[in-house]
Amino acid sequence: MNLRGLRGPAPVTAPVSVSVSLNGGRSAADGSAVPVSPPDVVESALGAVAAGAGEVLVHPRTPCGRESLSPRVVGPLLEAVRGAGVSVPLSVPAGIGAEPDPAGRLERVRSWTVLPDRAVVHFAEPGAEELAEALLARGVAVDAVVPLGGKDAGAGAEPGALARFLAWPVRDPARIRLAVELTVADPALVAGLRWLPPVPLLLFGREAAAWPVLRLAARCGAGARTGVGDVLHLPDGRPARSNAELVAAALEADGAQNAATAGSR
Repeated sequence: MNLRGLRGPAPVTAPVSVSVSLNGGRSAADGSAVPVSPPDVVESALGAVAAGAGEVLVHPRTPCGRESLSPRVVGPLLEAVRGAGVSVPLSVPAGIGAEPDPAGRLERVRSWTVLPDRAVVHFAEPGAEELAEALLARGVAVDAVVPLGGKDAGAGAEPGALARFLAWPVRDPARIRLAVELTVADPALVAGLRWLPPVPLLLFGREAAAWPVLRLAARCGAGARTGVGDVLHLPDGRPARSNAELVAAALEADGAQNAATAGSR
């Protein structure tokens, strides 16, 4: 499948929904903006939502800082965040970072006693399809993550994760979202995605790609993601002090992109 050479996405001016990745694979060594302990996660979630985040993604961790899918870790964290008054959808990752064994991931999500609203499933990882179906069976919506823009996504190539998603027969726009991680803000790649099954689309990038991809999401009307899990600096290069500051900057960038798009018509 060649995703390049297709017509670019039509510009839109609707506000982009911004999800916040509170901590990602970061640790306290990455700076004070990274929330690790449950109280820090709660405080960061409240601040990000107050700044305008429409969803919260959090990586639950054990007291020693290891990512975990254990119900004894996931459940109390979700209850703490919801109990503090965070009413937007909460998402957790269900991937190799927390449990390397595919069978172990299945066992973990089937044992959850408190459920997130969404779970992130990486279609580049073994067992993604079965894991996604297990989550859906429990009433948890799925973000199907596929990476694009790297060496596996060159012209004429079919990225393995995207091919697996396309071969997966489950299609439910109310419960499945395609979350595309772009290494470059390439409109041609997004144009190709318009030919894929009609499920909601979220675009995100990491580090140097984070802000260009967010502006691309604003241009084409896809959902967007920010947060210290993805990027530690603001668009002007200054270190971000909090997830709330990143969310505010993302919404400001979205507004500026929409104004520029409207002015160019």
